[in-house]
Amino acid sequence: MYEASMPGSPDARLPTPVPAAIFKALAEGGVIFSTETEIYFGVNAIGARIWELLPPAHSTVAEVCATLMSQYPDAGSARIQADVLKFLEELTASGLATIASQHAASDPKV
Repeated sequence: MYEASMPGSPDARLPTPVPAAIFKALAEGGVIFSTETEIYFGVNAIGARIWELLPPAHSTVAEVCATLMSQYPDAGSARIQADVLKFLEELTASGLATIASQHAASDPKV
């Protein structure tokens, strides 16, 4: 399960797209393809927007949720957070994004 799903952790760090992941925006959303594993992941417009908000654009789950809430205020914050966390879990489970270790995130040499 994605580590950021722990309740009360709005500062949870976002996973980073892996270098082998290629994103292509489409009118109805987008596709993410891993040149390494040949995983093809179709996403709707919200999934495409979340992908675009991953690092380096934002660094925490709370930042992504706040951005989406400003763009989709009718969705509600609880729904947005649940959808973001589920999508991040799917990205990491399929190897299209990775969670940096705490050590790597705090070590400027890494």
